[in-house]
Amino acid sequence: MVAQAPVLLRRFLVLVLLPLLLLLAPAGVQASLLHLEGPVPVDLGVQAGSLAPCASSAHCARASWPVADPAGALASLGHLLGEQEGLAIQEQTASYIHATATSRLFGFVDDLELYADQAGGRLQARSISRLGDSDLGVNGRRLDQLGASLGHG
Repeated sequence: MVAQAPVLLRRFLVLVLLPLLLLLAPAGVQASLLHLEGPVPVDLGVQAGSLAPCASSAHCARASWPVADPAGALASLGHLLGEQEGLAIQEQTASYIHATATSRLFGFVDDLELYADQAGGRLQARSISRLGDSDLGVNGRRLDQLGASLGHG
């Protein structure tokens, strides 16, 4: 029994403490336990003056907010996105932003798009999960938070 103690201690450290330490680590050291990235959606970008619709609301959310200055609203959200943990801007122009959001625990990747529709006076937004049949409402909450920062919510 005494000889088994080091083996049991190692198992405890690997199975319990290591995952716990990863979850509680400061943001600079933060790593996901897994990295479940998935393929990049093929319908990213602006087509015919609009972001793509959501094929399923189970893992995608879309919003369109009326704003007086769509380009200004986009720039404002661009600064906000750059400060959020787990979010990385992949592409940014004066009228479009594509960012990825990676979850802390499992490393699921979602794609976030914002489009300044100058002609329509709106800021369009779409957030879509790359993997899974359901996002448990994560994409909708992400857009609700962004809308609230614009005064829509």
